[in-house]
Amino acid sequence: MTDEPLPAPSGEIAMVADERPRRFRNVLAALDHPLATGFLVTIGVLGALVLGSAIGSISTILVYIILAMFLAVGLDPIVRMLERHRVKRGAGIAIVFCGFALVMVAFFVFVLPPVIAQVVQLVTAIPELVENIPDSEWFARLAPDAQVAVLGALEQVAAWISAPSTLATLGGGVLAVGIGFVAAISASFVVIALTLYFLASLTAAKRAFYALAPARNRPRLEDLTERITDSVGSALIGSVILSSINAAVVFVLHVVIGLPFPALMAVIAFIVTLIPLFGSVIFWIFASIIALFSSPTQALIFFIAYLVYIQIESYVVSPRVMNKAIEIPAALVLIGALAGGALAGIVGVLVALPVMASILLIIREVVVPRQDLKV
Repeated sequence: MTDEPLPAPSGEIAMVADERPRRFRNVLAALDHPLATGFLVTIGVLGALVLGSAIGSISTILVYIILAMFLAVGLDPIVRMLERHRVKRGAGIAIVFCGFALVMVAFFVFVLPPVIAQVVQLVTAIPELVENIPDSEWFARLAPDAQVAVLGALEQVAAWISAPSTLATLGGGVLAVGIGFVAAISASFVVIALTLYFLASLTAAKRAFYALAPARNRPRLEDLTERITDSVGSALIGSVILSSINAAVVFVLHVVIGLPFPALMAVIAFIVTLIPLFGSVIFWIFASIIALFSSPTQALIFFIAYLVYIQIESYVVSPRVMNKAIEIPAALVLIGALAGGALAGIVGVLVALPVMASILLIIREVVVPRQDLKV
């Protein structure tokens, strides 16, 4: 007795045979009414343009919301740590925000005034520094051709600075910086309020999100979401801790070596080193070049000392601080930082690493296992 496949039901054969002609008939019917089809397509394009314009007009608000959500996710591990020590969630949120408020007050009282003063000193000292370059030690050690090139560049810079158009541009830039500073203060209050709201309702929001999935998939979704939020929180907190350590090291090095503007350089180090993986290297090159204007010897000492710290940070500090964060390839870190910076500036750079970590976790835990089942 031979095994032969059973014939398919006649209704199923008719359905399969009729499916393709039906699709062609739909296409032909649409072509028979070109005016209606073109009208519907035009409405769809206009709707997409209106939607894109609306999203562009509220892009600033969307940035505030995204930043507040990431801050809430980043602060949630601290609140949960307090909950494990028998502190209620409301009290834990209040403690975290009081600590954050104290840090901000300390920054505005102890850090911001010397930074502003040193910015003013730097702006007023730039002409003198440029004039003293021909009398400096490092300039005397250059070859004659290099000295001529440096002098030519200095003359061009002086001519550019003294041009009326440059003065007008600088004046407008100062005004824009002042307006931007006021806008940043108002935006910070909005972000803080949104962060407080998101942090207070984060647990309820997670439960509502889990309820949207089928019951059989909820445990898997809950586990994946908790791992993503833990990774995002660890990455954000770790980035801030590493940047704070960088700023402290830069401040101490400038004070010990005798380099000018220690507070200003520490703030710049904090901002630049928020860029994952490459921020320390970028600041190392930038600060070493700035130190050359003071003394080649001091610049060399800073160059070596900060290089040593970068090695310590890479192999000792960072693995301990970022131990719960997902490992991301260096190329993806660079791509994410560039894309985030182009889209949302320093905020985009800050959230680029957690976003890349979340995408990688979803690919590893969801996409790859599903592809492995397809044999």
